Amino acid sequence: MIENRRMICMTGLALLALLAVAALGLMSEHAYAAEPAPAQSAPATPPSHESATSGTALSNQAAQAAAPAAAPAARSIEYMVPELEDKPYSLQSGPRPFLKRLSFSPGYGKLGDDRLYQFRLAFNPNSWLGWEGTVGHSPGETVHALLNTINAVVRYPLPWRLQPFVNGGYGMIMVFPGEALRADPVTKNVLAFGGGLEAYIRDDVALRFDLRSATVIGDTEEEGTVAYQYREATLGFAFYRELK
Repeated sequence: MIENRRMICMTGLALLALLAVAALGLMSEHAYAAEPAPAQSAPATPPSHESATSGTALSNQAAQAAAPAAAPAARSIEYMVPELEDKPYSLQSGPRPFLKRLSFSPGYGKLGDDRLYQFRLAFNPNSWLGWEGTVGHSPGETVHALLNTINAVVRYPLPWRLQPFVNGGYGMIMVFPGEALRADPVTKNVLAFGGGLEAYIRDDVALRFDLRSATVIGDTEEEGTVAYQYREATLGFAFYRELK
């Protein structure tokens, strides 16, 4: 009985050993099957002509994109008067043209012994006559004055750079006393007469000099009507534009 039991135990152990060996074999086969096979590299093929051309084009585009933008070409000066492009300081042949021309003239000088700042605007309805409005400011030490006149400018056009003229007109002078004098502003009539000279740099720009006499007419209780005369001298520029 005991021997039969031993035989059964030995047989069971042998079967367990066989089952263990079989299981180990199956596990090794499964692990081997799960390992990926090494990839086979494809044979290298030479690039075609089209791919090489496209690659070169892409390289050129990339280089152009990376390169800084070229600086724009410098623009040439555009002249308001095309005739001045070649000879900016030349004058037209013949007498100076004044017909239907507008003139703007700032100036600086003296009214008597005080400073004078002037601004003139003139229009010439014909070649020898012009109408001019003048606004001037004279800042004195104790008083300051505004001198405004309307003038007629008469000239004979000459074919040179120097052009003389005479002018005369009527206006008003307003004198504003300073706070130290404690006086009211005074307004008086003015008669102005004189002349000047323009030196043309080119057809539309000239250096202008004026020398005039300004006569201030007023009334006093003791002497009645009196006249005070002041010398007016200014230097400035005259800028001309033709009205078409």
